[in-house]
Formats: sequence, structure tokens, C-alpha cells
Amino acid sequence: MAHILHLDASPRGDRSVSRTLSKEFIANWKATHPSDTVTYRDLGHHPVPLIDEPWIAAAYSAPDQYTPEQAAAIRPSNELVDEFLAADRYVFSIPMYNFSIPANFKAYLDQIVRPGRTFSVDETGYKGLVHNKKMTIITARGGTYPEGTPTHAYDLQTPYLKLIFGFIGIVEIDFVHADGLAFGDDARDLAITNAQFALKTAVAQG
Repeated sequence: MAHILHLDASPRGDRSVSRTLSKEFIANWKATHPSDTVTYRDLGHHPVPLIDEPWIAAAYSAPDQYTPEQAAAIRPSNELVDEFLAADRYVFSIPMYNFSIPANFKAYLDQIVRPGRTFSVDETGYKGLVHNKKMTIITARGGTYPEGTPTHAYDLQTPYLKLIFGFIGIVEIDFVHADGLAFGDDARDLAITNAQFALKTAVAQG
């Protein structure tokens, strides 16, 4: 039995392609793996706090040294990290904003990429502390960014997500891109159909 953390970052509701695809993926997954459990977090409608000075002070201090302000500032991060580490698998749907990720998802990353919790650092360098996890990232993007084309350099979303999750130790990441959504109805329908097929394949592969 596996435990999944399912996260949506789009602020849209039913019009969100990324939400729709992640919802379908989870439904198909549960039908295939009925004993698995899911925790859901909606960053798009319920964003997490931004980090501030008391948060930073707490992140680099021992808990017994916290001031009341620091303890309050770091509490949401502790809850988010505990939730993150409890999962065996991640299903994150993330629209592309300005060639990268939405601000609400960056705020989430800032809360969970924590020294001593998800990574460590010593004289030999950085070490990720999150191992043996699988991740599926579903994106929705207006353009297309294939390798070998001028627009490939515009895709700052995929390499950043690979880097930041690899930094904390997650290297088994499958990306499913719904690309070209702004190129007309036919292109949009094809992109969604292709993404749905890729997600069903991912469910079948486990």
C-alpha cells in the first residue's frame, strides 16, 4: 500500500487543465490501486504563507531556542514537511506561468526545502534527505518547448523542478506536459488527449 500526496497549484477551478488531468490521474490510480491512500492539498485556492525573517531565524535555530514568534512562523512549514515526507508518491499539477512556476508553488517549495529536514549540508556539500520516492508532475502550458527549437530555452519550469526536487533527493520524476493549449481548439484537444494517454500509461506501469 502506498500513500500519495496530490497537489494542485492552479488558481482556476473547473477550467483548469492541470487540475482536470490530475483529478483523472488520481481517479484512475485509485481504481487500479484501491488500497492506496491520498492526501490532497489545494495550493491554488489555499496558498501557504511566504517565509519571513522569523521563519528564517527558526529554520536555522534549535527548536528549544525559538521565540514565540519564531515558533509560530515555522509551524506551517513543519506541518507541510511532515505531510511531504509521509508520502511515498507525489502527483503535482503545476501550470506554467511566465515560463516557470506559479508564485504559490514557489512559496510551497520555500516551506518544504528545509535544512535538516529535506536536505543537509556539511563540509562535503549538500545532500538530499528524501529518498525512494516517485513523482508525477503534470503541467499545462500555452506554448510548446521541444528540444532543438528556439523556444526550448524558454522552458524554465521543467529544469527548475528537476533541480529542486533532485536537490532534496527525488530523482524519479515523470513529467506529463499538456502543451500548446493556446494554439486553438484542435491543438488544445490533442494536447489534453495525449496527456490523458500518458497518465493512463503511468497508472498501468505503477
